[in-house]
Amino acid sequence: MTTETQGNQTPGTSGIGHRATPKGLNIHAPEVAAYWAERRRYLERIRRVPEIRQRFWRAIGIYLLRRVLWSFGFFPVFLAFWIPFVLSSFNPVVMASDLIPLLESFVSANPEVQATTISTLAIAWGSVGFFFLVFDFVLTPFKSPYQYEADVYMRSWEQLNHDQLPEKV
Repeated sequence: MTTETQGNQTPGTSGIGHRATPKGLNIHAPEVAAYWAERRRYLERIRRVPEIRQRFWRAIGIYLLRRVLWSFGFFPVFLAFWIPFVLSSFNPVVMASDLIPLLESFVSANPEVQATTISTLAIAWGSVGFFFLVFDFVLTPFKSPYQYEADVYMRSWEQLNHDQLPEKV
């Protein structure tokens, strides 16, 4: 349901009580407000359902575990093997012949040097993991089961109230 521009309005402006959409169409604010009010009411109702609340906490746990495992498990290990592999021109024999003297010098070093090397590797592992964790949270946001349930409900609500809603909500 769109409104026509009045004689004293330019096509790019909207009147009071209307909101301009990206396509230049005007949508009545009460219709959009009804959609979001119904969505808000439905979310308040389903937040009290124990099954969905349990699903929400399980989804948060799985999401956090997956992000941490990817960031601190996969990416640092991948980089630790990929960078030497690239530097050895993708030749595992060259990579092994470069790494064996480093490992021998580590084993023959005194305990203080070994501890310093291990702590440096742990700091590098943690910093790479934390770097990927921050960007992983940004690139893959959490998808709440509440929002999914609300989306499904609002699709059916739109179909029931189709004649009362604008073309694109």
